[in-house]
Amino acid sequence: MSSKFIGWDDTIVALATPPGLGAIGMIRISGKQAFPVMNSLFTSKDLEAQASHTLHVGYLKDGDNALDEVVLSLFKGPKSYTGEDTIEISTHGSPFIIEKVIQAINDRGVRMAKPGEFTQRAFLNGKLDLAQAESVADLIASNTEASRRTALNNMRGGFSSALHQLREELVKFSALIELELDFSQEDVAFADRDQLVRLIQLLSSSTNQLLQSFQLGNAIKNGVQVAIIGKPNAGKSTLLNTLLNENRAIVSEIAGTTRDTIEEVLNIDGILFRLIDTAGIREHSTDSIETIGIEKSFEKMRAADLVLYLFDQNDLSLDELKEMVAVFDKERIKYLLIANKSDAAEPASVAAFSQVPGILFISAKQRQGIDALKKALVAKAVNGDLNAEATIVTNARHHDALKQLAASLQDVADGLDMHITGDLLALDIRQCLHYLGLITGEITNEDQLDFIFSKFCIGK
Repeated sequence: MSSKFIGWDDTIVALATPPGLGAIGMIRISGKQAFPVMNSLFTSKDLEAQASHTLHVGYLKDGDNALDEVVLSLFKGPKSYTGEDTIEISTHGSPFIIEKVIQAINDRGVRMAKPGEFTQRAFLNGKLDLAQAESVADLIASNTEASRRTALNNMRGGFSSALHQLREELVKFSALIELELDFSQEDVAFADRDQLVRLIQLLSSSTNQLLQSFQLGNAIKNGVQVAIIGKPNAGKSTLLNTLLNENRAIVSEIAGTTRDTIEEVLNIDGILFRLIDTAGIREHSTDSIETIGIEKSFEKMRAADLVLYLFDQNDLSLDELKEMVAVFDKERIKYLLIANKSDAAEPASVAAFSQVPGILFISAKQRQGIDALKKALVAKAVNGDLNAEATIVTNARHHDALKQLAASLQDVADGLDMHITGDLLALDIRQCLHYLGLITGEITNEDQLDFIFSKFCIGK
């Protein structure tokens, strides 16, 4: 695969730690000239004669000029991250020193790496498939325990393993059907059609499970936008402050205090919820600034992944609540109904609202029912068990390819029902294999790889 890509066999170098002043900086060099180049700078011993996966301390010298005392970590290909000869140089963390070391390496014919090029080489050299390579970027960007765990599982091959099982079964039947075509004049059947039907059903089920996991994966990776909406003085700002355990929003008894949206992030069980406190919604307002705030509230409501409709039980009728629910259902908005101020609610009011399925009763001011609300937020957002060990799809590119795969599997199933000829059936199966290959990298091109890896860090 590698020979198709221009420049893949160059030797490359890049800073692998964040730029700026620090105790240590780490520079990575990879390619067939890594050891000869570093031998010209590290003259105290012959690095090519040393064993792989060893550390060596000494001075880097550019001619007679000593650059720094460093630690070199040697990784000889193919037993390295990239599959090539790789050396990691741990220098002191002065930006000036790091620049001098990289410049000395550049002067010896080593070019600067492009974003993600080290991981791209790992893919091209068969150390990772494309799905695993993309999970490396997800792991670097992870900011919660759930996102770290999911990215690490995918990087170790959890998602890829599930795809390879699908692919292997399809390849077997594809080969048998292709064999039938070679003996078409003799009217022989090598592939058991009934067994293929069962296989397609199994593959469709597995594909749909992966597709359904994307809701959870997207929540883990990107967080969940939650708009808190309701009438003025329903307690939206108080609820935001209670969830955050700080006084982030101004709270007063004056209706319409919140004029603009306030956004904050809350981590619940490894899921990031981006909470948006909106201006109170009421039908008529003579205040032009408040009116703009109300319009923004509706915009946030429509754009949110989840809406918390908060209301004062003593200031809303059951009919008004049902009207609001009808609006949510019409616009296909996912929502939770939160009855606030339950500590001061009339028993008759509580009894009336209890008729509404799924309603939560809280007191934001007294912190009553908040834990139940957090559990409901997670359950509504992920639509499943966050701690499940099943493979989770987090990448939108993978999700799109899986949707195409599901459609192609349905084409195969329809073809089997209609008893189409083997050559047409083989075409449909090849299409399924194509979409699987798009995910794992069996089917790719240079432009696609450049786009994917351009989103990586320079030194990764």
